[in-house]
Amino acid sequence: MVFVHWRGLRIWHRFFVGFGMKTDLSQRKSTRAQGPIEVVADYGDLCGEGPLWDDRKNILYWTDIDGKKFYRYLWNERRHELVHDGFQVNGSTMQENGGFVVTNSSGIWLWDPQKPPTLLASEVDGKDCLMNDCIADPEGRVYSGSYHYNPDGVAAPSYLFRIDKDGSVHVADEGIQFSNGLAFSIDCSTLYFSDTVAHCIYSYRWHRETGKLTDRRVFVRVPREEGFPDGLTVDAEGFLWCAQWFGARITRYDPDGKVERVVRLPAAQTSSLTFGGPDLDTIFVTSASLSNMLKEAPPGYDPNKVFVGGRLYQMRSDVQGKKEHRSRIKK
Repeated sequence: MVFVHWRGLRIWHRFFVGFGMKTDLSQRKSTRAQGPIEVVADYGDLCGEGPLWDDRKNILYWTDIDGKKFYRYLWNERRHELVHDGFQVNGSTMQENGGFVVTNSSGIWLWDPQKPPTLLASEVDGKDCLMNDCIADPEGRVYSGSYHYNPDGVAAPSYLFRIDKDGSVHVADEGIQFSNGLAFSIDCSTLYFSDTVAHCIYSYRWHRETGKLTDRRVFVRVPREEGFPDGLTVDAEGFLWCAQWFGARITRYDPDGKVERVVRLPAAQTSSLTFGGPDLDTIFVTSASLSNMLKEAPPGYDPNKVFVGGRLYQMRSDVQGKKEHRSRIKK
């Protein structure tokens, strides 16, 4: 999720209760299958986002979009630190040979934190690359969506883009309102994609040879009272997890789109999540301290009466995640 500058009161709610909503017995049982929720780091991130696990080095990367900060958590040392300050990272993928592909509000970049970034594209066919989350596919391509939002009326159209390995950028789909999280199914036949303003998680058929996306359908519609869909990840059992902004929760869906569990978090603006740890059995969740897109909030939501966010959380999971693919983009 990305930006709007308004700070809610930072009130700690250990167990956030969402606006009079009830959690059914099966959800409560599933929630208890998770370990306790712990704070990994508290930098007061304005828009904590993009958790990315490096399974080769046991390092978690994450970003503060509005703060233009890029962090890492060194698992083996149980230590976190600022990697870079001053370059906006909305989404990132790890490159096979080192460095990152970065998507942000001014384009698509190749980036080594020790060097100046290299711009791949700021527009494609007259369409601005105002980019949000991104993900690499098994072939080394990258997908990322743009986001346009106008709280007072109709916004410019957004698009889903594909970055091929030669650095060229192409429109993969249109008819998007506000692009957000992406995740591949276990067999990579499906790409999941969240459109925040539409309150939808879509699924596409992914074609390995060409990278094309076809057969878009609605996988899940997220009720407004539960927040809206943001970051996504898929676990080793093929279930999709979604962080729900304003919802103070992450939700696990089975392959048919049915809710399998809801895990409540202390922060209302839960933004994204990923699996990490040496055994990929730890869930990391980012959150944001700046209230964002309040016109899209559930009825009755008041940022002055909840802990909005800004911390990085972790919890042990009873299911494992899967490794993320690495990009192989060249210019």
